[in-house]
Amino acid sequence: MTLTVLALASAMALQEKYDVDFAFDPGRAAKSVAVAGSFNDWNKDATLLKRDGSVWTVRLQLPPGKYWYKFVVDGDTWTVDPKASKNEDDGNGNTNSVLYIWPPDYLVPASPGDGRIAASGVRHAQGPPSLNWDRGRLSLTVTARPDDVRGVSVWYQTGSGRPRQAAMAPQGGDEFTTRYSVKVPWDRKSPFRYSFSLDDGGRGPATFDRTGLWYARGVGPQGSDSRFVLEPKSFRPLTPPKWVETSVVYQIFPDRFANGDPSNDPADVMPWNGEPTYGNWFGGDAAGVRAHLGHLKRLGVGCVYFNPVFEGPSNHRYEATDYKKIDHRFGTNQEFAALTRDMHRQGIKTVLDGVFNHTAVDFFAFSDVLKNQQGSKFLDWYSVKSFPVTVSDPPPYEAWFGFKSMPKLMTTNPATSDYLMSVPDFWDKTAKIDGWRLDVANEVSMDTWRRFRKRVKAHGEDKWIVGEIWGDGSPWLKGDQFDSVMNYRFRDAVLAFAGRGKTTPRQYWNALMKVYDDYGPQVSRNMMNLLGSHDTPRLLDECGGDPQRARFAAMLQFTWTGAPCVYYGDELGMAGGRDPANRRGMRWDLAHVDNGFLRTYTLLSALRASSPALQSGDPTLVACDDDKGLLVFRRQVGDEWAVVAVNDGSEPQKVRLPWTSGSLDVESFRNDPVSTGSYRRKAAPENGAVTLTVSPLSVTVASPARSPRPRSRTSLSTR
Repeated sequence: MTLTVLALASAMALQEKYDVDFAFDPGRAAKSVAVAGSFNDWNKDATLLKRDGSVWTVRLQLPPGKYWYKFVVDGDTWTVDPKASKNEDDGNGNTNSVLYIWPPDYLVPASPGDGRIAASGVRHAQGPPSLNWDRGRLSLTVTARPDDVRGVSVWYQTGSGRPRQAAMAPQGGDEFTTRYSVKVPWDRKSPFRYSFSLDDGGRGPATFDRTGLWYARGVGPQGSDSRFVLEPKSFRPLTPPKWVETSVVYQIFPDRFANGDPSNDPADVMPWNGEPTYGNWFGGDAAGVRAHLGHLKRLGVGCVYFNPVFEGPSNHRYEATDYKKIDHRFGTNQEFAALTRDMHRQGIKTVLDGVFNHTAVDFFAFSDVLKNQQGSKFLDWYSVKSFPVTVSDPPPYEAWFGFKSMPKLMTTNPATSDYLMSVPDFWDKTAKIDGWRLDVANEVSMDTWRRFRKRVKAHGEDKWIVGEIWGDGSPWLKGDQFDSVMNYRFRDAVLAFAGRGKTTPRQYWNALMKVYDDYGPQVSRNMMNLLGSHDTPRLLDECGGDPQRARFAAMLQFTWTGAPCVYYGDELGMAGGRDPANRRGMRWDLAHVDNGFLRTYTLLSALRASSPALQSGDPTLVACDDDKGLLVFRRQVGDEWAVVAVNDGSEPQKVRLPWTSGSLDVESFRNDPVSTGSYRRKAAPENGAVTLTVSPLSVTVASPARSPRPRSRTSLSTR
């Protein structure tokens, strides 16, 4: 029996929530207990429990899904739930408790042909990633409960053309749903109508467990009311800047990159090789960046993301005193504008760090609150809890993470929002910057970001907007807020696989594709794919100090979909644990031709720059062998393609590539303590195939030789 599923967007809005009771006995006297998890952005202050004897409890309402959580005692002691049914490693060395909330129609086992389809598992939203348009094709995705249906199809009609049916293929999922996807052509000139059919596979009448939520009207798209409709004039797909796909991004922590002008150093400046603390200064400045543009150019950098450069009291400058003034220890507005012009001449774009969630206490608005208290005209810019307002612990105002030095802005206040919107206007006029990275983006209202996008894009559609989102960034990537997010989910997958050897090639591939499918192709192609940042231990440390694993992780970074983002010094093999150890002065003494890290990064960047497929190609799996530690995938855009063979094992592996038309360009990376780098060769087919050798903890990349350029497609096998 086949059912046509309609009104799915309405069903999403009607998704029910269920009571969930959290209870925890800390086993000692405690002043407070909270629960933090994926349901509240891991905010340790958001959900407080109440004490009932020795047990602390709270009841929440949550929709069905899988959640991770911990209890937080007295604001700083994080612990798993001793009564949790399951705990999981998060890939970063932390263990979290797991909570499953199953909808009622999941309580009966699923089976095709049983006459039931669980309605709560069937979902489709008319926006990314369920609906996406890219390169002339419309991607449609609908979910169903795992093992609940035998087949899924989409019926669609363009303009006055005849209705067509396309089978949808399963594309992964989780414990709750399997995703079914298909791509169909659409020129965005005529209305596009579509509906979904789910085949239960039984002989009798299939029904949904929860009647009234879904509509079933026979087989196929019968009647205009049974279809979703996309109107070309109102449909606006997300179109990130194209330049991001071809770029390597480089992150600079301004005080630690290079000191080019000692005249602007603070009086207590540290020696460049000194030990970093939370409060000391090293003298990095705009002149230092300018002096080392050659290093960035040789590394193939196309974009620099600067941690905050605005006037502020701290070495990290995440507390802005003046959003429209370059910090005097970094340079002047004129010097920074000159730097961005020099960078543009070198083909390097500039992305600034926008910290719009909170300010410094000497920011003009908060200074006025401190001075005039209840009489301040800026009182509505902040959330004041009590008077008098003083900079003290605990602060009598909302502050980021409770830090008294970072009073939180009320960005929904019209006057506050108006001021913040003037900041991108100012810097576009002053320095012609190319984009913004938005700090703690999940803590600022989405309406603020919608307004921010309009303001930034008014200066050019090619301006890039990146949000700091550590988890799933989908809610911000629907076309009305960000172009991209810092792809920490990618980082987690790479470090678990290459950095720590905790996952198999199949698990690694599934983790990558989960992120890819969640965001859609054009969004994935402009992800900021990082392996280290100012907020994490350095790549080498995350790999247990093993240079081979760190270089292997970089190879994966430069061959996957998205823009690789290199944290300053990682290309030199710099070490450093958690903040502040990860913010040491740049080791310029390591920037020489014999440095295996620098050689590997330079070769990877050059390889990527020479390959449209590695820059913009969509990925497909070719082969995977967990026993050998081997993963092979293909990147393709148009007629351009490249095959990437990954070896996570301890022995060399062979990959047989059937090929008869001309030769292949093959670049094999070597990664061992004695020899690092790569060797290139042109490989001619023998007996109708080319055999690739992949070294341990390494990759080999093959693509058609540039001249002549064969257009044959390939299939792969491993041996």
